[in-house]
Amino acid sequence: MLPGLNPKKMSAIMKQMGMSQEEIDAKRVIIEGQNKKIIIENPLVTKIKMQGQTNFQISGEISEEEYKTEQETLKEDIQIIMEKTECSKEEAKTELEKNNGNLTETILNLTK
Repeated sequence: MLPGLNPKKMSAIMKQMGMSQEEIDAKRVIIEGQNKKIIIENPLVTKIKMQGQTNFQISGEISEEEYKTEQETLKEDIQIIMEKTECSKEEAKTELEKNNGNLTETILNLTK
């Protein structure tokens, strides 16, 4: 905050201004966006209420994960089926569609 200012005095000033601050005990914070997910491990989370609004300040170990598209997932599933059952790409795709995308069921059916 402000250097050299007594924390108790700062707290009193914040209270006079209608501000409050609270530490939140959190293990992980996940922010889900359109194309990716931001994951913050071991976060320090502070909840700040000011002028009728609530804000969060978060810091920690940050990592990001890109979401896979349905096409990417389908390609990966077909590749796995082909490797496990030694069938063709067309057979894998057809059987996967018959099983509504259930990878395990597809592999079991093709290995019978």
